[in-house]
Amino acid sequence: MTAGHAAQGAGTARPLLNRRLAGFGTTIFAEMSALAQRTGAINLGQGFPDTDGPESVREAAVRALRDGRGNQYPPGPGIPELRTAVAEHQRRFYGLEFDPDTEVLVTAGATEALAAALLALVEPGDEVIALEPYYDSYAACIALAGGTRVPVTLRPSGDTFRLDLDELRDAVTDRTRLILLNTPHNPTGTVLGRDELAAVAELCVERGLLAVTDEVYEHMVFEGEHLPLVSFPGMRERTVTISSAGKTFSFTGWKVGWVTGTPELVTAVRSAKQYLTYVSAGPFQYAVAEALALPDAHYRELNTGLRARRDLLADGLRSAGFGVFRTAGTYFLTADIRTLPGQDGKEGRGAADGVAFCLALPERCGVVAVPTQVFYDHEAAGAPYVRFAFCKREDVLREAAERLRAGR
Repeated sequence: MTAGHAAQGAGTARPLLNRRLAGFGTTIFAEMSALAQRTGAINLGQGFPDTDGPESVREAAVRALRDGRGNQYPPGPGIPELRTAVAEHQRRFYGLEFDPDTEVLVTAGATEALAAALLALVEPGDEVIALEPYYDSYAACIALAGGTRVPVTLRPSGDTFRLDLDELRDAVTDRTRLILLNTPHNPTGTVLGRDELAAVAELCVERGLLAVTDEVYEHMVFEGEHLPLVSFPGMRERTVTISSAGKTFSFTGWKVGWVTGTPELVTAVRSAKQYLTYVSAGPFQYAVAEALALPDAHYRELNTGLRARRDLLADGLRSAGFGVFRTAGTYFLTADIRTLPGQDGKEGRGAADGVAFCLALPERCGVVAVPTQVFYDHEAAGAPYVRFAFCKREDVLREAAERLRAGR
């Protein structure tokens, strides 16, 4: 029997893996994190902080465990306290009104929310537009839903990446079902502005499209402001908004996310979600409910700290010879490896294959990064770029920068 095949009847075989997942192997994050562990390299590849979030939030989880809250199955839509806190968060920061009983759904992180939304809303053959480069689960979830992924590429413009609105409009066909939008955008750090979002909203209304928005980096904006797509005219009834606690409160392992939308949209997403995890993270839901009520100072300090670490790593990467794109949001920097010195010591003679570069980097410099190429359908467009995470302690970022300078 060949690998990946199973016996079926006499002399016949078929692939073990569902054909919709063909081509999706181990995620790049798992692969590069394993490489970091094996080599002892500093892991700037996977986007998780190396310190925990607020002590008061952690203690709230401990208190919930001790008090027996959430140790058994919580309600399917999420505990009322968290759904109310999510609704209040949307009102507090964006002036958006959602009914916590019918318009909020708690999920196992944003990843499950995305999967459930796409499984619920996409029929086989539907086209889903996604901004490229994109988080790798987008491609897998669209495939699982039987949809067809249609990438619209964010292209370099000066020291940042920009959305071409004409390219977006041209991508819409009679088969387009929804636009999957991520802003602040991972991995490029782009924050879509008011004019861009207004154009996306107008397109959705004009062509009758749904929108699923991934806004997990909503509180990590260093330039401009985060504007939820749902706040634009005509989008209230057609937008599924997704966010999570992992990034905002630095407890990524808790996997607490949520969906907001109209009762019809939330019911549709819940119909799929209930057959995935059903429920999860019971005690942590109580803690996140308390976290969402933290004062404005928490959000300011989160932003200030990350901005300083962004600048620290950006300066370190430039001093090591990388070209560095400006990050307006998230906690990732995109670097261009073509500006690195070549073997002859001349500028402009560096590598152009991000995958090979990142695989060699741990042994060469003791640092792990992620090749941006794996987030593209048009792989050549992302080949010279790599992604570094700056959600780490400042001493770790300084050490990584020094290793990169020494090993260039």
